[in-house]
Amino acid sequence: MATYKEIKGTGVRNFSSDPANPVLGQIWYNTTSNLFKGLGFVEGWATGGNLNTARSYLAGAGTQTAGLAMGGEGPAIEDSTEEYDGSAWTEGGAMGTARRNLAGAGTQTAGLAFGGKDAPPVSNATEEYDGSAWTAGGNLATARYALAGAGTQTAGLAFGGNVGPPSYTAQNATEEYDGTSWTGGGNMGTARYTLAGFGTQTAGLAAGGRPKTAATEEYDGSSWTAGGTMGTSRFRLVGAGLQTAGLAFGGTEDPPDTAATEKYDGTSWTATSNMNTVVSGMQGSAGTQAAALGFGGGPTGGALVYTGEYGLAAGTVTFTTS
Repeated sequence: MATYKEIKGTGVRNFSSDPANPVLGQIWYNTTSNLFKGLGFVEGWATGGNLNTARSYLAGAGTQTAGLAMGGEGPAIEDSTEEYDGSAWTEGGAMGTARRNLAGAGTQTAGLAFGGKDAPPVSNATEEYDGSAWTAGGNLATARYALAGAGTQTAGLAFGGNVGPPSYTAQNATEEYDGTSWTGGGNMGTARYTLAGFGTQTAGLAAGGRPKTAATEEYDGSSWTAGGTMGTSRFRLVGAGLQTAGLAFGGTEDPPDTAATEKYDGTSWTATSNMNTVVSGMQGSAGTQAAALGFGGGPTGGALVYTGEYGLAAGTVTFTTS
């Protein structure tokens, strides 16, 4: 096996403090901390471009470089849409119905928004986005808010939520969208709202939610089964990715609000780098496990313009031996 000196042409240098401008792949020994360190790729959150309108309880769709934010509460209930290009948000077409606590699915040019409420009516409305304008789609069978969504514009999934007021009853109902209308799917094992949802119509995932839980459920296109338990029990969280490669982040433990981020591999959850901003209030989310996007939300009771991007970035790594 080649040595570090043979690869780099120089031995590992000693420093009393970490170098100010290391290069990728450089390794050094910190004589103060007595640790070997280097500059490599690490997973973590970075701050992206701010939303134009601060809002919480919004919905999201798309990818980290082509994201979609819609609805929410700012102080006003929003009908506005914003599109993200990987660095900045620009205004898109306004929704037909202003609402908060809605769910989203799909892409920036083929988005889906459904459910929610407009203080106080609870909505069953569905809208479809073509990259510039929204048009009405088929209504949900059950009007509800604080639900979760997954899938695409022509193969969407809606699950969980709440039907209040006046009853404020958590839901376990699942509905599937074919691009025109919704039909009933298998019920979730645990009724809940303000939960995280991601994946596809035939491989969806539900995590967390209220009543406060760490439970995960996996959908196979007809029924839900229990998955691995999250490390942090919480609600008002969001997620991104697939059933076998997912990410859940933010939310509240009632109290406190949390920046915790966890990765799912289809079986179990593992903790990864915390968000760089503590966010609850059901922010919007989009993307994949390796390139996720979180936006809006706020500390409980507030609204933010925050955007966070999760992925690989250059960072200092500490080497240990075992």
